[in-house]
Amino acid sequence: MLPFLAAIYWNVNPIIAHIGPVTLRWYGLFFMLPFVVGTFVLTHIYRSERVSPQWVDVITIYMLIGTVVGARLGHMLFYDFDALMADPLVVFKIWQGGLASHGATIGILLACWLFARNNKFDYLWVLDRIVIVVALGGACIRTGNLMNSEIVGKPTDVPWAFIFPRDTDHLVQGVAVPRHPTQIYEALFCLFLLVLLYWMWNRTKERTPRGQLFGLFVVLLFTQRFLGEYLKENQVAFESGNLFNQGQLLSIPLIIVGIWVLWRAGKNPENPYGYAPRDLGKEGDPQPVANATPSLNQPHK
Repeated sequence: MLPFLAAIYWNVNPIIAHIGPVTLRWYGLFFMLPFVVGTFVLTHIYRSERVSPQWVDVITIYMLIGTVVGARLGHMLFYDFDALMADPLVVFKIWQGGLASHGATIGILLACWLFARNNKFDYLWVLDRIVIVVALGGACIRTGNLMNSEIVGKPTDVPWAFIFPRDTDHLVQGVAVPRHPTQIYEALFCLFLLVLLYWMWNRTKERTPRGQLFGLFVVLLFTQRFLGEYLKENQVAFESGNLFNQGQLLSIPLIIVGIWVLWRAGKNPENPYGYAPRDLGKEGDPQPVANATPSLNQPHK
């Protein structure tokens, strides 16, 4: 009985309040928080590199759409494909739950590519800066999962174990038992990535090797995701009995891509640091984008 007595009993209501027909949930709050806080972080980064903060508003819209669409499609394709085939319109029923981080990753990669192509930014330059904000987003999303009592860990007797009575899908003989708080593990790791990536960027700023931060982020995040899955309960029934679960299988190609990008970081002599429109003057005053002086690192066509 000692583990039960020592464990933290987590019975937080995922609903904050009902405001008329609107239900305010903790998960929704933590989902939107990084988009709000992230604009301040990204504005600081862009200003420090003489890039107008007007671009922050633009890329935030790209990111919001890419994250939501990618996460929802990813969940339906990777975890609930049968339901998608039975009713394709279910993809729009976001209120029923179901967002996948791997799908969000693909959506973010595509959104950043579109932003870079449409606005004359170097793709890896954009990714190297955006991953700092994405790390913050990862910490917030996992905190939202904790508030929902979802994505729980396997039973354990560690002194920091959590009991999730609201998670009725993983009862042991009808009883909620102490489990690894894997949501907290991943949230703390994302905060570590946030600090590490910001520190690395702050040392080099506009001379950050092209692809270094993005490659490091992808390798570390999805290696942690791969290993952390061993502490989690499977999210869907078809994962049972497999050597690797769905989250691990989806992490492997991303780790490989991250290693390749990290190995190539800054090695292109014609474009070692990436480029962006340097549309802030020396005094920090915005300049017309059309008259912006291209970066010294931007290749001439």
